[in-house]
Amino acid sequence: MRTAAVVPAAGRGERLGPGGPKALRLLAGRPLLVHAVQTLGQVVDVVVVAAPPDPGAVDDVTALLAPEVGTAQLVVVAGGATRQESVRRALAALPADVASVLVHDAARPLAPAALARSVLAALEAGAHAVIPALPVTDTVKRVDADEVVVETVDRSVLRAVQTPQGFRRVVLEQAHAAPGADALEATDDAGLVERLGLPVQVVPGSEEAFKVTRPLDLVLAEAVHAARAARPASSGRAGDDEAVTA
Repeated sequence: MRTAAVVPAAGRGERLGPGGPKALRLLAGRPLLVHAVQTLGQVVDVVVVAAPPDPGAVDDVTALLAPEVGTAQLVVVAGGATRQESVRRALAALPADVASVLVHDAARPLAPAALARSVLAALEAGAHAVIPALPVTDTVKRVDADEVVVETVDRSVLRAVQTPQGFRRVVLEQAHAAPGADALEATDDAGLVERLGLPVQVVPGSEEAFKVTRPLDLVLAEAVHAARAARPASSGRAGDDEAVTA
């Protein structure tokens, strides 16, 4: 049975400032989406991308990504109005022989291949769903409607969740088809699986798998990309074997 990665890339990314769809903003002269797909193509058998729902976008994204996926099969579909709808459309386009699925944000262009492999390894070991995450380092306060602190939250039990998240295909499809799932504004697919009552396994995330949301994040991504490019060849292929941190 084959593995696949689903990449929802239809969002506009208003917080990143004026411009086109966020997934097509440039990092080191290439779209964020290209960086993400290049890495996923090293790890999975099939990459399914949910493109912006604009006229001609599916053809344009297919042409953009076809040279970037390596030996992986590429499928591009029109995304939906929400991330959740885009993932659902991408799931519907998966080949029948795919058993394990990664869901990855195009806005995390520098997530290393080692992270995706770690998630897949946990699925192969028997997990239903797997998420990479990092411990929360900031002090976290819970506030009321008037922005008055109610309590200081114990950060030792908190984790900042990243992608790629991994799922057994049947579990992810069941989560998206569950009653009431359409009405949710789920920020990640693991949240939908949690509603099924199934356990979600956590594996160590990577500091380089941060999300490009604001202009400052893009500046950081440029710096990290430049640092990778400057590494000696003997230190490993950029985007492939960077350490996954605990």
